[in-house]
Amino acid sequence: MTTTAHPNVANSVGLAEFLATAGSLTLAQRKLIVDQALILLEQNYAHLPLKVAMHAVNPVQRLRVLRARLERQTDATAEPEWQFHRELSSTFHSVRDLHTNYLLPAPFAGKIAFLPFQLERCFDADGTEQYLVARTVAGFDGIAVGAEVTHWNGTPISRAVALNGAIFAGSNTAANLARGLESLTLRPLVIQLPPDEDWVVVTYRNENGASEDIRVDWQVTDNLPPMTDTDSLSPAAAAQGVDLDSDEKARAKKLLHAPKVVQAEAAGGAVAMSSQDVPTTMPGVFRARPVTTPSGEFGHLRIFTFSVDDPDAFLKEFVRLAALLPQNGLIVDVRDNGGGHIFASEFLLQTMTPRRIEPEPVQFLSTPLNLRICRRHADDPTGQIDLGPWFPSLDSSTETGQAFSCAHTITPVAGANAVGQTYHGPVVLITDARCYSATDIFAAGWADHDLGPILGVDDNTGAGGANVWTHGLLMTLLKIPAPGDTESPYKSLPNKANMRVSIRRTLRVGKLAGTPVEDLGVRPTHQHKVTRADLLQGNVDLLAKAGSLLAALPVRRLGVAVAGTTVSLDTVNLDRVDIYVDGRPATSLDVTDGAHTATLSATGNEVRVEGFADGQLVAARKVTG
Repeated sequence: MTTTAHPNVANSVGLAEFLATAGSLTLAQRKLIVDQALILLEQNYAHLPLKVAMHAVNPVQRLRVLRARLERQTDATAEPEWQFHRELSSTFHSVRDLHTNYLLPAPFAGKIAFLPFQLERCFDADGTEQYLVARTVAGFDGIAVGAEVTHWNGTPISRAVALNGAIFAGSNTAANLARGLESLTLRPLVIQLPPDEDWVVVTYRNENGASEDIRVDWQVTDNLPPMTDTDSLSPAAAAQGVDLDSDEKARAKKLLHAPKVVQAEAAGGAVAMSSQDVPTTMPGVFRARPVTTPSGEFGHLRIFTFSVDDPDAFLKEFVRLAALLPQNGLIVDVRDNGGGHIFASEFLLQTMTPRRIEPEPVQFLSTPLNLRICRRHADDPTGQIDLGPWFPSLDSSTETGQAFSCAHTITPVAGANAVGQTYHGPVVLITDARCYSATDIFAAGWADHDLGPILGVDDNTGAGGANVWTHGLLMTLLKIPAPGDTESPYKSLPNKANMRVSIRRTLRVGKLAGTPVEDLGVRPTHQHKVTRADLLQGNVDLLAKAGSLLAALPVRRLGVAVAGTTVSLDTVNLDRVDIYVDGRPATSLDVTDGAHTATLSATGNEVRVEGFADGQLVAARKVTG
């Protein structure tokens, strides 16, 4: 495989040249877009009461003011289109919800604006903050990897990051800074406005420590296509929990900085991106490898995204990769993961715990329009989305005055527990402020089911707690099954414009049952400040910290083989096993480390073995067939 730039990058154009093609919305089209935005935020948006209270914002009134202003304009006197996009984007950004977005029309949709390098933040031993060039686009030699950037267009870099983060607001300070840093060099134009400047002047320290300036032009090109069509009705589209900004950026980063991964995905089959990696059929989703730390060798399994169409295939590949890694400890790394299919994220939890998984429940905001949608799909007439569980509580909300529907799970409980525990060593989760949506749900489930330590490079996750639907999907839901709703308020948007909205809010389970994930996120149990060595030497210090956490935890083993009525066991760090056949108790025996045999009185379709230590359930394994 080559390391040359992807053709999209090679064929990019300057920002000014691209913007010359923009600006074709009529005044009537702008009014239509604002009217549809009002419908989504007033009648569908699950977090509206929370956002108004928590952030002292009023997006609905802002839209009404914009709509009134448009009424006083004509096509001849209308403000420039970029001002319209800026006001609408600012209104959506004001709620600090990366699920709820105005998606710009053509020619912005599907495009990215980029600078040919990426910055990351790290810290010196004394806590001093630094911003380093972490990677560059193939063929760009203007700034070397490892160079420290000190100023951005004359502004001290830390201030430039903070100011930029305030524009692309996340749900908390850590998320604001993470978004601000990413957007300095990369902007998906479907969701972020183009840069105001055609180029930036970057001040950095060269290899001799001297300060130098370089002018770098913004470029625009096509992004890689998304993995899921979120406008058409499908189980994957209905179960989306994804930060579109992060999802677009993740695909753009592959395009810009990992063209080998793009080639491998296109080629198909199992591939390894380095000699240390375990080959995977999903190189854009997983990276699995053993890593050596001062505390020993452990498995490192990076999950780049949950954006997949088939959560069962996703689960199967995770199980296969984890089985090929060291079994004495696993580092599950979800940094930069903006989410995706909620089923996929919650299906993984079962593989690393003996406990039964309780998926996070979700609620609709009680509104007449949400009731219409749920009534239409209460009996799952399309076989694609069953809204029956939420319908009765929404139907009675007029009498009860309940602000939200009852809470029910999106992820099937049976699917979340179908496989059971497959990895029995200790596990640690690595998070950052770019973790969002389905990844927030995954991190919350990890904490709520006490899978193991959570090691954060930031003091919180991105704090996005919702199932997100597009305007296109909402419109589809009132069209099918035939005949469609003739009074549907949803109208087709012009020029490929679109919108997304948090349609169902997620709630925690376990000790924090009922607490929303939105704006609160998941705080790590341990924290690590990223070092220069982490950025330039493959996260060496971060992995060392994760390894030290794993080394402090017990390593267990529960091997199970079933032949007729004989169950052969291989146990480590267990003192008792209970055996169930088809859910019914069969036998129990005390064990020590080593091999054991149990004889069953009858056979069945499923044998489940539960392992205990000091009276606590600590391991389980299921054998079917």
